[in-house]
Amino acid sequence: MTEELKARVSYLRGLADGLELGEETKEQKVLQKMLDLMEGITEELEQVRVDYEVLFEYTEAIDDDLTELEDDFYEDDDDDDYDDDFDEDEFEGGFSIECPNCRELVVVDEDLLDQEEAIEVICPGCGEAVLVDDEEWEEEPEDEK
Repeated sequence: MTEELKARVSYLRGLADGLELGEETKEQKVLQKMLDLMEGITEELEQVRVDYEVLFEYTEAIDDDLTELEDDFYEDDDDDDYDDDFDEDEFEGGFSIECPNCRELVVVDEDLLDQEEAIEVICPGCGEAVLVDDEEWEEEPEDEK
């Protein structure tokens, strides 16, 4: 784009030189100053284009480096968290609940459910109540035969 602008300005400069426009009249002075201004603008545009290309390449390099760092940093966290924390023996005789606040897995012992009084299970990670049972449950009558 800037090459085309440079060529057009050069063409106009050649026309002005061919017409032997000097700076004798006010109009000739204005035309010469306008040609000078257009040449300056095309030079500035060319410099902006070059600077843009340099910045674009630099930004691409930064983006590649950042992607590489993210891959290195998050690589270990993705696969191992769940497998390391999960223990089958921990769940025998109970069940687990995910804390809605901190997403930690809270194990509830099955014996806790057999109590007559109100039940409240607190997340050890954040202290939020994950299970509250303060209602009395009636035993379902067994069918008599």
